[in-house]
Amino acid sequence: MHFLVAESEPADARRRRRDSVGRSSGETFVDVVTALVPGATCHRITPADADSVLPGRAGLRDYDAVLLTGSPLHAYDDTPEVRRELAFMRAVFGSRTPAFGSCAGLQIAVMAAGGTVRAMGSRREAGFARRITATAAGAAHPLLRGRPPAWDAPAIHSDEVAELPAGATLLATNGVTRVQAAEIRHDGGLFWGVQYHPEISLCEVAAALRRDADDIVAHGLAQTEADVEATAALVDGLHGDPRRRDLAWRLGLDAQAIDADRRRTELGNFLGHVARRSVPSLLSGACG
Repeated sequence: MHFLVAESEPADARRRRRDSVGRSSGETFVDVVTALVPGATCHRITPADADSVLPGRAGLRDYDAVLLTGSPLHAYDDTPEVRRELAFMRAVFGSRTPAFGSCAGLQIAVMAAGGTVRAMGSRREAGFARRITATAAGAAHPLLRGRPPAWDAPAIHSDEVAELPAGATLLATNGVTRVQAAEIRHDGGLFWGVQYHPEISLCEVAAALRRDADDIVAHGLAQTEADVEATAALVDGLHGDPRRRDLAWRLGLDAQAIDADRRRTELGNFLGHVARRSVPSLLSGACG
């Protein structure tokens, strides 16, 4: 199978992320997708970059699916980087190639299809989105197959979907961010997306906390950057040994966030959906 990973991060954000965890958001997606789909090939592109050569609608049809990563870009900003991202996503919809996105990937898809995104103001989700619940539509949707009635997931964001576009379905929500998961049908295309990050490891969660420590303190989620570091250290410890019940208790996490397979549920479900369209036997039991 052939997948296209569209890295939403601009070049400076890719460098900062590589400095902290050794890989960019797109490289994380490539690693996870190839682990979930043995033998798959992934091509990585950077639509925000001015010199990036991007496939058009015809070229996009050569892929089984497109995956959009997170990014510090604000989808509502009228900048060259965002305009390139939106133009690419509109081409993805028009190509009718199935697509999945997390965090800013969801926000770009929403904007490209005619919805709106806004800054969260004083609210934040930093580290983990808590008590996510499926809507009635989401409970029956294959994206959330295997999730319990409520779950936590890695998340760190300062923007959110304000209004879903026409042709979209709200699939999951929580008390902080109304749109936690959604399906978008637009211009013949299909997109499944989540505001959280099923693709990242606990180590990457800890690194994100450290990168955003000043913002976390500024918005009252921690008193000092040392407090952020203390939490990041707990997350790092749980990454090193997921059996540490003491760390899970202190962080208030269960297997939905700790266990890698369960953490990747939505991404695995999407890849399984795509695989069944192409190769019915592939990924038949990837997620549970």
